[in-house]
Amino acid sequence: MAIKLKFSVDVGKKVEQWLAENGKEGRMVITMDKDFGELVYNSGKLHSGVLILRLEDANGGKKVETVKKILCEYSDKLYGKFCVFQGERLRVKS
Repeated sequence: MAIKLKFSVDVGKKVEQWLAENGKEGRMVITMDKDFGELVYNSGKLHSGVLILRLEDANGGKKVETVKKILCEYSDKLYGKFCVFQGERLRVKS
């Protein structure tokens, strides 16, 4: 399955709105907001996939390269999963 992405910066939306919109469209959420990640993980709500990037010290170019690498190498394993990338390691949870 191909992963669909939509770039958006909308800090006014609630977690439920993000999950519902992206779930309907089959898109995963990629974020660096660990609080958002915790809310999603603890809510138990269905989603099309969430990828939390723990790249606090990385510059913009490094972040882009990291996302490209993750999507190229693991796209078949990410759909519908809760994932965290930190320290060059990707953890995938069902």
